[in-house]
Amino acid sequence: MNTLEVSNLRLWDALTDTILVKDSSFQIKPERCLAIVGESGSGKSVTCRAIMRLNRSNIRQSGSIKLNGMNLTGLSDQEMRKQRGRQLCLIMQNGMRAFDPSSVVGNHFKETLKQHYGWSKTEIIAKMAVAMENVMLKDPVTLMNKYPHQLSGGMLQRMMIALAIVLKPTLIIADEPTSALDTLSRYEVMEQFISLKSETGCSMIFVSHDLGAVKRIADDIVVMRDGEIVESGAAAEIFTNTKHAYTKYLIEAKQALNSHFIRSMGGLKLVDR
Repeated sequence: MNTLEVSNLRLWDALTDTILVKDSSFQIKPERCLAIVGESGSGKSVTCRAIMRLNRSNIRQSGSIKLNGMNLTGLSDQEMRKQRGRQLCLIMQNGMRAFDPSSVVGNHFKETLKQHYGWSKTEIIAKMAVAMENVMLKDPVTLMNKYPHQLSGGMLQRMMIALAIVLKPTLIIADEPTSALDTLSRYEVMEQFISLKSETGCSMIFVSHDLGAVKRIADDIVVMRDGEIVESGAAAEIFTNTKHAYTKYLIEAKQALNSHFIRSMGGLKLVDR
């Protein structure tokens, strides 16, 4: 059984009758990572929010979304809330938005894990401390007593990854999780995502503009443009034998940027240093 099956997903804005996603279908197999790539406005994020049932009320949807055979579109709002976090975990682009700015980050962990597992405060702190150390966060108890604005974007992203490790969801959706980070933080967080995928055995949707990051983590790729899937397949096949002109454009643009960077730095030997 596929972990996720999205069939004939159609999304539109009821206020303007604008079609956002026209007719998308894709699947994710157990323990595999599907990358969704495409330029801004192509429908990537709104598709992820549709899976989580987190789009604004004016965004309507039709089609079928099944998680391990269970049709999420048929669940009530209360039933869907039980799936979020425990079965479906969303890691957002901006880590600051994932936490209540008026509360220390540890309260978010306590509320989430108590709701899904009923653990005590002591159990939650102990489990989160181990997970935070696994993602290279030092002195986790001190960090859990800090407010979001006191932490960097990279640290907040690692905290969300640590929470995902403890939650052990069926599917993790990472929506542009590194785009708001500096180069060093982006590399470190990507390493943690790769470890998360291998250690938890979860399935993953990884949304990104960065084809370099996609190439490192994705098993399969879906390419979206103007609300449509224009190409899909195994990552190795997409990168070496792409069929669609738009996918070729994305790959060639990335290669051109890499070449320009190498020339600007004075050649490949200097870059390698």
